[in-house]
Amino acid sequence: MNKYPLLGDSLLVEVADRIATVTLNRPRQHNALSRELRTNIGIALESLQADDDVDVIILTGAGDKAFSVGVDLKEFESSPMSPAEVGIDTRVAKGFAALTKPIIAAINGYVVTGGFELILNCDILVATPNARFADTHVRVGVLPGWGGSQLLTQFVGATRARYIALTGNYIDADTAKEWGLVLDLVPQDQLMPCCRKIAADILGADQGTMRDYRTIMREGLEGTSEEGRALESRLGKERLSRFDNSSFQRTREKVINRGQGQIDKSK
Repeated sequence: MNKYPLLGDSLLVEVADRIATVTLNRPRQHNALSRELRTNIGIALESLQADDDVDVIILTGAGDKAFSVGVDLKEFESSPMSPAEVGIDTRVAKGFAALTKPIIAAINGYVVTGGFELILNCDILVATPNARFADTHVRVGVLPGWGGSQLLTQFVGATRARYIALTGNYIDADTAKEWGLVLDLVPQDQLMPCCRKIAADILGADQGTMRDYRTIMREGLEGTSEEGRALESRLGKERLSRFDNSSFQRTREKVINRGQGQIDKSK
């Protein structure tokens, strides 16, 4: 972890095989988001974006009880957050906004409010059956600060997003999967292997094309369909102008062989 200038040990970062595993490391506090931890998340996002040895990020929490229960309410009671600590100009929000690398959330238990916002900023969400999800901003008396009010609707649609946000009620893992919030539910001991397998599949793609595709999808969700299609067209033309036809036969064979292997496994 010496590679990145983190504060204390509230966040752990390990890099292996071009995959960074970022672990919220306050298990005794259910990975509550203290000031130190929030600062470290921002630092890590900036550092991993700049790290040429990293192509995919997995975000998880230490222990098997909680991914994160959100802002550390004990700390908040004695030292409330200031307006400068929330919003799109915070280090965490800007870190997610600048990220071009895909990020997978490995959700190992309860995920609440600020913790919920963290996973909503991820691309692919995988959870354990004991995971529980809640946006309790309206119960605490604060508003989202990392885009949660907009991102939740993108995941589950307006009606379900309003229910989650306006009631502050918990939903269970099965409901989260049914509503499209998470991709899959896997046992605790299979959570990280599953997420690493997804990361490895992403690593097998052409990284430049994959990042452009991710950018088009994310920016398209935040704008109009017309704006998304225009961005797709522009980036598509730019990529084709740099296309290396000399190596395409080898690429074509890899794509065909991989697809055939997946079809054979499904029979």
